[in-house]
Amino acid sequence: MTASGPGLRRTLGVGDAVVIGLGSMVGAGIFAALAPAAHAAGSGLLLGLAVAAVVAYCNAMSSARLAALYPASGGTYVYGRERLGEFWGYLAGWSFVVGKTASCAAMALTVGTYVWPEQAHAVAVAAVVALTAVNYGGVQKSAWLTRLIVALVLAVLACVVLVCLASGESDAGRLDIGASGGADGVLQAAGLLFFAFAGYARIATLGEEVRDPARTIPRAIPLALGIALVVYLCVAVAVLSVLGSSGLGAATAPLADAVRAAGAPWLVPVVRVGAAVAALGSLLALILGVSRTTLAMARDRHLPRALASVHPRFQVPHRAELAVGAVVAVLAATVDVRGAIGFSSFGVLAYYAVANASAWTLSSAWSARVVPAVGLAGCAVLAFSLPGVSVVVGAGVLVVGVVAYAVRRWKQSGAGAGER
Repeated sequence: MTASGPGLRRTLGVGDAVVIGLGSMVGAGIFAALAPAAHAAGSGLLLGLAVAAVVAYCNAMSSARLAALYPASGGTYVYGRERLGEFWGYLAGWSFVVGKTASCAAMALTVGTYVWPEQAHAVAVAAVVALTAVNYGGVQKSAWLTRLIVALVLAVLACVVLVCLASGESDAGRLDIGASGGADGVLQAAGLLFFAFAGYARIATLGEEVRDPARTIPRAIPLALGIALVVYLCVAVAVLSVLGSSGLGAATAPLADAVRAAGAPWLVPVVRVGAAVAALGSLLALILGVSRTTLAMARDRHLPRALASVHPRFQVPHRAELAVGAVVAVLAATVDVRGAIGFSSFGVLAYYAVANASAWTLSSAWSARVVPAVGLAGCAVLAFSLPGVSVVVGAGVLVVGVVAYAVRRWKQSGAGAGER
């Protein structure tokens, strides 16, 4: 039981939590993020990957420490509220819910584009409805479906890596690490690649559904991140060895282009199927994470109180899941947001900045503060290294959230004064 009613069922072990994190991290981003990152960084792509990995590691360690202390749904929304105050928790939750809702719609449209391009919106809506139904049936069912998705995607990526590295077109000279895109390009690439690594947040937002969270979450987060980093590095090296940084930066479907250039056109349809399945995995994990943060915010009345309801049989936040599914379905049916969600990266980095600031307060020892300090600085640098439009739109979304918070507090204070 929580202070506000029935709690969620603790059914996830370490393996389940790792798979859910991987389902988001090794998702559609691996099929799409490498090209814009290479376009920004040029020969500094692998440097950008390394920077993203360092920031992601710091964020993961901060999140793991906090999740062990506060094993409740909501992730950084809860940590910020408990360690820094109500406003900072709200800001983290707002950044996550708004940014990731747009990401959900983008992933759904990615599925539609790969499965049936002429009816992409219809397929996207069908995917949202189907995955919302899976989530409604319980988090364990979601974990099993994610396990299947991750296995298939990893198999496809393994084929891509093997075909590229074994082909006669592979040339280690194309891996020459430089900085042709300049320091700004490397940092921008790191910001774009970091977005793909942010899936370990899903493990933390499911804190109320994990068995023995003080032990499980600190183990699952770094393990999931480590596997994702290895996968991204292997794929990046393999694709670069065939296309080079310039060819990769110009690619519209980088993994498909790489296997075609490697002399394996027969693998292109397999890669397309893998991309669609990966997008489904990301969508499933995103809906899980957004609905749990929505639940936590509704419990504190930052969102409609009705969304805090937990289903008595399935023990899932069913109203939050249905609300998130409905909003995402409407967006997927009416708006093409694939090219307009750069602000999501900005929101994710703001979310983790709050996580690192929260972890800073856990200890006064300087040795314990190095990781959150590096993570906080890294989030700030990467956020403002994103393309200008992403920064402006992302900052605008945060301002809207701040105004909504201020209006709500003003109304509450007015109501309190009236009662007196």
